[in-house]
Amino acid sequence: MITGLKGIIPGGVSVKDFSVVTNMNETESKSILDEFIKSQIGTKQDNFYYFEDGDKLKIATSLLDKGFPIDEIAIALDWKDFEGLTAEILSSKNFAVMKNMILTKPRMEIDVVGIRLGVAMLIDCKHWKRYSVSSLSSVVKKQIERTRQYVTKTEGAVAVPVIVTLYQDKVDFIENVPIVPIFQFSSFVDEFYGNIDQMKTIERD
Repeated sequence: MITGLKGIIPGGVSVKDFSVVTNMNETESKSILDEFIKSQIGTKQDNFYYFEDGDKLKIATSLLDKGFPIDEIAIALDWKDFEGLTAEILSSKNFAVMKNMILTKPRMEIDVVGIRLGVAMLIDCKHWKRYSVSSLSSVVKKQIERTRQYVTKTEGAVAVPVIVTLYQDKVDFIENVPIVPIFQFSSFVDEFYGNIDQMKTIERD
């Protein structure tokens, strides 16, 4: 099923096209496509299966619910779906969520903002395969600056910058900013308020 995620392309796809993209035989491909339709994801017309932009994320979420490993699911997603998966996890834990928030003067974009109990989690999603400590340090500095700008422009805001990555063994910290692998993000959110004193928290002076 996870392999099938790669074949979910907006628009119409035939069993043959799907099997080429996913490197599966046509029998397996048809079975997976029919399973998606049965789960009310996508539609079938003649010999084509039609998917919309959000369908890949719906499948990823349903695979999560069935207990498939989150890191394997995340690898099959592109960067935009990866942001969507991060936002979906926050939503499932009763956070108010905004994606791709634009700040102006200077112009900055925050991938995902999750707010609950008066604290905003400002997330930069990095769908990288590998990275160095120096590149992560640079990412952290930029996210701290975005968080400062957000707090300056948002009355009464208390915010915590967070980086969510595709690959990593465990939650790490650079300048007290948590670097969280996607497979641990759910438990990180569960423990967020209990551990907030260990994280960089930015609020208005």
